[in-house]
Amino acid sequence: MSTHPARALGIDFGTSNSTVGWWRPEQSALIALEDGKITLPSVVFFNLEERRPAYGRQALAEYLEGYDGRLMRSLKSLLGSSLLKSETTVLGSSLPFKQILGMFLGELKSRAEAHAGRAFDEVVLGRPVFFVDDDSAADREAQDTLEAVARSLGFSEVSFQYEPIAAAFDYESTLDREELVLIVDIGGGTSDFSLVRLSPERRQLADRQTDILATGGVHVGGTDFDKQLSLQGVMPQFGYGSQMKSGAPMPTSTHLNLATWHTINAVYAPASQRALKSMRYDIEDPSGIDRLFRLIDQRAGHWLAMEVEQSKIALTREPARLVDLQRIEAGLAVELDRSLFEAAIKGPLERVSQSIGRLLQDAGVRADGVDTVFFTGGSSGIPALRQRVAAMLPGARSVEGNTFGSIGSGLAIEALKRYG
Repeated sequence: MSTHPARALGIDFGTSNSTVGWWRPEQSALIALEDGKITLPSVVFFNLEERRPAYGRQALAEYLEGYDGRLMRSLKSLLGSSLLKSETTVLGSSLPFKQILGMFLGELKSRAEAHAGRAFDEVVLGRPVFFVDDDSAADREAQDTLEAVARSLGFSEVSFQYEPIAAAFDYESTLDREELVLIVDIGGGTSDFSLVRLSPERRQLADRQTDILATGGVHVGGTDFDKQLSLQGVMPQFGYGSQMKSGAPMPTSTHLNLATWHTINAVYAPASQRALKSMRYDIEDPSGIDRLFRLIDQRAGHWLAMEVEQSKIALTREPARLVDLQRIEAGLAVELDRSLFEAAIKGPLERVSQSIGRLLQDAGVRADGVDTVFFTGGSSGIPALRQRVAAMLPGARSVEGNTFGSIGSGLAIEALKRYG
């Protein structure tokens, strides 16, 4: 490794949290981005009262304190979606979603440069194995968009590395012997996997293509687990599953939007509210939809989504969590337990299992040939997920990476190799 700091940054722009890596001798690769923490939540709050954007934890705090404005989260989910080509209204003006993406990435760059006391012209950006499942053209467009945004911010050299490969390089820096490792990266928006041969000798090599046996992934992540937990555990309190007087189920578009981070703001649109009000008297039991109206009147969609997310996190450690909904109705609460959560995410977990199975098949490696499973990513600690992977690879040992930092650290190592 070099005796001088790297010329380039490694940026892990995540669906839920982002990190920036900068390799320096004898120091942590990860830069403190906010309040001494290595992560900056991937959140922008456009504060209407003070006419300015806020980022990360500050953005969430201002939203929860009740400032008037617009909260946007899961910005990475815009890549590969049709929304990226459209605009939205913030602070009274129309802004392209692509520009909002640039604002957040620009904030990562400026905070890193302020920490380093220098400008950076080169960057290695992490990317999921697939931005978009089963659509190579849309996937390429997503990467091209991210590259164009990075160049518009002043990066003259932009390259990419798969996020699970970056995590592999971070793990490799700790090894004293050769291992065949399955990297399991369960992020906010995607689950990504790599089967990689790692060793102390190999980490000195610039070209590692022959060590990467297979890569794969699926567009399933922490926000999908949030969505399913919300729909099955919380949204029934707000009319989800209600029956119309005709016998048909209540339309679910509003509930789906509320349960999905990057579409929450759609429920506040006048057309959406008119559609809801038009069906109010056609529902057998209107108590749920009435709560839904109160939630929308309070613009509390993001607050509710945060409660669901905190419940998901708690259920990785605890058997149950009580969600207090008195903000919406006096005495209202709902208990979410692990069995409900695991039943809710059964479908997404099956897709994860199938993707890992295809990866092993593509690599031509039997389950008993894998030495280690290295877990990283914010949702990698879900017990049901760990159990599924362990059942597929019973002979492999499990290693816990830095949940939010492994990819950023690995990207810093890659940036040093590529740019010096």
